[in-house]
Amino acid sequence: MPLIESTFQPAWWLRGDHAQTLWPAFFRRRRKLNIHWDRLELKDGDFLDLAWSGPEDGPIVLFFHGLQGGIDSHYARGMMSRLNQHGFRVCLMHFRGCGRESNRLPISYHSGKTDDPQFLLDHVNDKYGRTPYAAVGVSLGGNVLLKWLGEQGPRSPLKKAVAISVPFRLDAAADRLEKGLSRLYQRHLVNSLKNAYRNKFARIKSPLKVDLERLDTFRLFDDQVTAALHGFRDVDDYYALCSSRQFIPDIRIPTLILHARHDPFMFPDTPPEPEELPEQVSLEIPQAGGHVGFVSGNMPGWGNYYAEQRVAEWLTTPRGG
Repeated sequence: MPLIESTFQPAWWLRGDHAQTLWPAFFRRRRKLNIHWDRLELKDGDFLDLAWSGPEDGPIVLFFHGLQGGIDSHYARGMMSRLNQHGFRVCLMHFRGCGRESNRLPISYHSGKTDDPQFLLDHVNDKYGRTPYAAVGVSLGGNVLLKWLGEQGPRSPLKKAVAISVPFRLDAAADRLEKGLSRLYQRHLVNSLKNAYRNKFARIKSPLKVDLERLDTFRLFDDQVTAALHGFRDVDDYYALCSSRQFIPDIRIPTLILHARHDPFMFPDTPPEPEELPEQVSLEIPQAGGHVGFVSGNMPGWGNYYAEQRVAEWLTTPRGG
């Protein structure tokens, strides 16, 4: 069934959507993992930093992080550890510029840049002699994943996928983040993007002439920087071409989308409607959970992370849990 009735129950001590979003980001302990770092050289002269964990002979799961995220994001090590416990070898692909140092080229990454995941998949297949079993994407990484799966359609060699807290419509997400307390998330992330821009273009010459101090919203930053660097006409062109919702009907592998109805990064009507879902895509929308939160548990300060549980269930059952 395309719609799944969720069993997620938010922790009584984290009832609000902002509490669900912020608590793990600030207070969750980062798990210790045995990380193997690898650098994948790209054909255009740039590179991707890969963080591997888990049994070397296990089925490979590709992991795509959110905006300005990486191995130290609050959700990353927990998700990787849970999948490692189930025998999976996880490869977290750091988008360009999000790894251990700035990338080499003026371009970076964005919500629709699917050529790098495709290059990684081909690389894994060539180097290790086996195709990745599945892929997991969080937030921006989930948008990239859903767009990629839709572009591939029946050609996708992956067996399963999971996308969590996806900004299905980039224009709507940008609008939502200009309202209420969500402006705090926007300020934090836009400042991180501007700092990354400054750090990179302190080493190489920028092709843009832009006043970063004026770019205080996602829409402005995406118009003056993201769209300009990556060949889009403007921010509206970027959002229209790269929003993942339009690609979901073409997905042909078992895919779970986990999304809180009241995610503070999006409007309640941002996710796709049931009639947009193909047979292979299942949508689970609990009312609560925040943005990449989904914290349950009865003891204050000790959270259980439902998203990790659902990903493990989905990847280890024949059709998906």
